[in-house]
Amino acid sequence: MTAALAIAQLVLLELLRRKDVYVLFFLTGLITLVAGAANIFEDARVVRYVKEICLTLIWISGFVLAVTTAARQLPAERESRTLFTLLAKPVSRWQFLAGKFLGCWLACGVALLFFYAFFGFVAASRERDVDLAGWFQAASLQWFMLAVPIALALAGSLVWAAASSNATLTLVGCFGIWLLGRHLHKVALGLPEPAGTLLTLLYFALPHLELFDVRDLIVHRWPPVPWLVWLGALLYAAAYTGLILNLAWLLFRRRALN
Repeated sequence: MTAALAIAQLVLLELLRRKDVYVLFFLTGLITLVAGAANIFEDARVVRYVKEICLTLIWISGFVLAVTTAARQLPAERESRTLFTLLAKPVSRWQFLAGKFLGCWLACGVALLFFYAFFGFVAASRERDVDLAGWFQAASLQWFMLAVPIALALAGSLVWAAASSNATLTLVGCFGIWLLGRHLHKVALGLPEPAGTLLTLLYFALPHLELFDVRDLIVHRWPPVPWLVWLGALLYAAAYTGLILNLAWLLFRRRALN
């Protein structure tokens, strides 16, 4: 466990040295400031539209940051040959993989904290009250959801040699599930057999990332979802993440380091 935490700390430090998160924070902050200025027109619909744009940008930034950070971990270690040094020490492959995952996930959590804190500060300065419970649920659900793309990118780096190919395919898959996953079952009902059954099985096998998208709680200022539902969503993300990480570990065990 100590080895995994040490590797996670190295991932966090590496992210702070890179400019990715700062660029994403700048873009998100710029759009958020526009959202604050939109309230000048005193049009609630305009404010809701701009808030939705801001939150969508936060979601896209989260996906990009999570996948690109995770996708380059193993290739970078292999190219710099530090992977051989780490595994030559008393560090198991599972500890190495767990440390990389934990570091990427914590880094995304820190980035989301800054994104939502800045956006919340601007929103609070324009609105009379802010439902902290809804904001907490939206941020925490997105953070736990990002564990799934991180695990997928780590597993993909054991299949595809190039980090760019891995990141592209993982992002396309995650965006596809987020935007279209909820409609697969409806499409399957209109297909002939066996295509309909296969698509239905795929629908139930995929991790439904759209379930964690509760931006409407902030946009429309709705009451928070029931806390048992919120907890169930977190456990759902943890289960899929654990499954993907275990599959990645099995691949890592059987793969030659060179």
